[in-house]
Amino acid sequence: MATKGTNAKIKELKGIKPEKVTDAQLEKVQTAVNNMNRSQLEIGSIEVKKHEIMHGLAVLRDELVLLQKELEEEYDTFDINIQDGTINYPENGEADKKD
Repeated sequence: MATKGTNAKIKELKGIKPEKVTDAQLEKVQTAVNNMNRSQLEIGSIEVKKHEIMHGLAVLRDELVLLQKELEEEYDTFDINIQDGTINYPENGEADKKD
């Protein structure tokens, strides 16, 4: 009765090549491929989220442009202090009183 190592040696000497990798090797390869697939899926999810955020930013930028136009029409400038609302007039620094 031949042992496991002996059978492998006999096959090697006869030029018989193994048909499969070992279960341990297969498990390592499967784990590596699964981890790569999971990582690629996660990257895809992150890219979708990034796209959504960038689209939201573009919408906010458009809203700001509209607000700037409103301020420009009403005050002849959209240059304001966003902390306290002070209007920064370019010509003389003072607001023209429109009564």
